[in-house]
Formats: sequence, structure tokens, C-alpha cells
Amino acid sequence: MGDAIGVTGAGSGSGDPGSGDPGSGDPGSVAVIAHRGASAAAPENTLAAFDLARRMGADAVELDVRRTRDGVLVVHHNPGLADGRLIRDTDAADLPATVPDLGAALDACAGMWVNVEIKNDPREPDFDPTDAIAEQTAALLVTRDEHHRWLVSAFRLETVDRCRAAAADAGAAIRTAWLTAVVPDDVVDVLVSRGHVALHPWVQLLGRDTVDACREAGLDVNVWTCDDPGRMAELIEWGVSGLCTNLPDLALSVRAGSAATG
Repeated sequence: MGDAIGVTGAGSGSGDPGSGDPGSGDPGSVAVIAHRGASAAAPENTLAAFDLARRMGADAVELDVRRTRDGVLVVHHNPGLADGRLIRDTDAADLPATVPDLGAALDACAGMWVNVEIKNDPREPDFDPTDAIAEQTAALLVTRDEHHRWLVSAFRLETVDRCRAAAADAGAAIRTAWLTAVVPDDVVDVLVSRGHVALHPWVQLLGRDTVDACREAGLDVNVWTCDDPGRMAELIEWGVSGLCTNLPDLALSVRAGSAATG
């Protein structure tokens, strides 16, 4: 998603995406989603960040997927590496060791569910209008036979649509979500009509009316990216489904406090 370490046991929030009761309002059911792993304490989108998120007790991890020149799905937020090379123009074997392939990243997230964000932005140099990356991502997730652990999202609605359709063609019901900055007025109709289960709105532009409308329609609302404890507590009180944060240990503490007082 857009742009001191406490280590605990497993989290007590949502065990898989979309598993909670949309109308429950239970603060303890709000999922803590580690944004690119525990990215405030470890390098983002690395196996170390995912492992640390698990040890902190996060319920889920959000990570970003791109495709290399030789067609390998790898986890990296930006289209280019620090040295200026584009991932789409680089073979997987020539990437830095810190850039994992998607399979290794999912393995590192064992015990958590995973929000797989497909990076396919028309404004970026690796944009693919055919959405082949969506089909390839769906195929990999289907072969792992853990459909309850995956929630696939993208800013480009057509990319999310293609992933959902590809999974359905393979006989798998993989959950999908739309990632947005500005939430359109008809967002509930859009999501329901296309079969997606969640909205992933930007925290800075999210209002309670949107949360209420989505939850009433049975849709999850996973908010990105929230690192402010006061805002976390407010969003929990609003009844969001998940908090995507660079600070999963802080979010877990806020959630525990909200549950104790709620």
C-alpha cells in the first residue's frame, strides 16, 4: 500500500481476510496488518520484515508484487531498484538478495494471512495493460491451496477484476479488494457488483460514513497506512476491519487498549 520493538505471541484479531462479522463492532476483531512487514523496524518487503511482523503478533502482512524480465513474481514496492535498474528489465537471479520471490515471501508469512498488492499502475514503466501479472499471481496462489490466507488488491480496478476471474476460472475463491486514495460515492455498488469483498482506503481521506456504508453491505474496510495511535483508536471505534500500519506492535497495543475499554 501507499507510501522501540515489542515481540509478542500470535495476534488475537481476524485470523483470515473477511472472516469477521461486519457488524460485530468488536475492537478485538480488528486485524493488524503489517505494511510491507514490520517496516519501521526492518527493511520493507523483506523476509526479515515479515518474520518480525509474525513475532510481534501481527494478524497479517501486506506486500507488493512485481514481475522480473524472466517472468518471476518478486516482492518490491517501487518499479526500480536503488541502483536505478527496473525490475521488469532485470532477471530474478540478478536482483539483490534482499528482494524475495513471492513464494518465499508467503512462506515467511506463515501463521498470518497476506494482502498481496499487485503493482500495475499505468503511470509506472512496468505497466502491463493485459494484466498478465494478475493471472500469474492468481495461478501461484491457487497452487498453494490456502485460499483463506490470501486477499489480493490493486489500485487498478481492472487488475483486481482479472485476478478474481483468473482464480475463479481455476475453481478457487480468492478474496479481492480495491485499493483507493479517493473513495468514489458509488464504491459499495462497484465492489458488490464485481464480487470484491473489501475496500482499502487511504486513512487521510476516510470518513465514518464510508466505513458505515461498507460494513452495512457486508464489506470489509482495511485502512492504509495508519501509524498514529489516536487515529488507530478512532478507526477501531468506527468499526474498521483492519489497520495497515508500519508499526504493528503499536497497533496491537492500541487494539488491546480499545478492547479493554470497549
